[in-house]
Amino acid sequence: MISLGCVKNLIDSEVMIGHLAEAGMRLTPDPELADVLIVNTCSFIDRAKQESIDAVFGAVRARREDPDRTRQKIIVAGCLAQRFATQLPGIMPEVDAFIGLDQITKITPIIEHLLGKRNDAEVAKTEGPSATDDPRDFVTLKPQYVPDSMTPRFRLTPDHYAYVKIAEGCNHTCSFCIIPKIRGRHRSRTQESVVREVEALVKSGVKEINLISQDTTYFGMDRWQGERPKPGSQVDSSKGESLGTLLSAINRIEGDFWVRLLYTHPAHWSDELIHTLAACDKVVKYVDIPLQHISDRMLKAMKRDTRADDIRDLLRRMRAGIPGLGLRTTFIVGFPGETEDDFDELLEFIREFRFERAGVFQYSREEGTRAYQMGGQLHHMTRKSRWSRAMAELQRIAGETNQAQVGKQVRVLVEQAGIARTPWDAPEIDGSVMVDASLPVGAFATITIGDWRGYDLVAEQ
Repeated sequence: MISLGCVKNLIDSEVMIGHLAEAGMRLTPDPELADVLIVNTCSFIDRAKQESIDAVFGAVRARREDPDRTRQKIIVAGCLAQRFATQLPGIMPEVDAFIGLDQITKITPIIEHLLGKRNDAEVAKTEGPSATDDPRDFVTLKPQYVPDSMTPRFRLTPDHYAYVKIAEGCNHTCSFCIIPKIRGRHRSRTQESVVREVEALVKSGVKEINLISQDTTYFGMDRWQGERPKPGSQVDSSKGESLGTLLSAINRIEGDFWVRLLYTHPAHWSDELIHTLAACDKVVKYVDIPLQHISDRMLKAMKRDTRADDIRDLLRRMRAGIPGLGLRTTFIVGFPGETEDDFDELLEFIREFRFERAGVFQYSREEGTRAYQMGGQLHHMTRKSRWSRAMAELQRIAGETNQAQVGKQVRVLVEQAGIARTPWDAPEIDGSVMVDASLPVGAFATITIGDWRGYDLVAEQ
């Protein structure tokens, strides 16, 4: 299994491996020994798409050049297969099967079919009709799948932390983003299903639960009866399950663990959710809230369902209502039509709100999105220059933020020998703390910050 892209894709890989393990198939770290090689692809931006294409053609080339691998089957799964379902069979004739997001739980019969252990009629009965007439294509064009607590899963993360996907798909139509076209409309799991999964993970020794989806703050609202909350409106959980009710339920689970929120859209935050996060002691005071821009012109062009004044007001309410909050966000620079004034407004916003964790992306022009057809596409050197200037501002603030941590006592989760993470540091995307190498991996520890280096902190020894 070659798993590319985000952690949401990683969970799809874990689900596939879980089903294969349940069927008695074994995973091997050596691609040359595998009967089947699965590439779970990403297709969010050009760079991710190219990485996926390179991985697929690399597997095809390796099979062609190794006489012992001629019988190996290659499967392309994930977002690339879903996004280009009708084109890939013709572009990649060497690939033995393409599977979409609805087929990850059906990976076993598909492999059995490829290996000659199941006939076409049986696969058709199991999988439903193909999206095309190509017998290699198992992709259905409108994904409906969402995992639950009973879904077989083989975790690929370290023992002490796990990701829990609480919903799939997205109802927002951001003009730069292809994800809703790939993963479909938002569909939440039930709160009971999520809580059962978290309970099982905590009982197995997991210390950190990372809640993820394309739009985490919309959890549960898609199943509300009657009118659903509009972007920017206050959310009333009495109408049904919500992220607030989910956090409260998870907070009641017994055990020593913490919970982290990732991918929260600003349009569905409410005072109720702010109060809930502040009151739940097991929920770390860290919020991942991608904002993308602050200029009203850009927010409107990006179709972000938010306005600059609303964003500023929300952030102030979050700072006031959640003591010790660490905010992580991302911005896009170089979007079509972005002027120097728009960019200067973004820089001033960054200086004002001083996000504890933040990143910047250069706009990526993605075929199939609204922004792809927009006029005013900026030169790549303009995009690069603005990215460099924004990153320089964020790096300066990060240094000042880290300096302010010196002398403070912090509870950390030990990631590996000599390396830990604070509540403000999500796995793989944020910084870390250099700690005493004798601290047990996968356990919590309380340390004092003594110094910092770049984005990372150093504990007193």
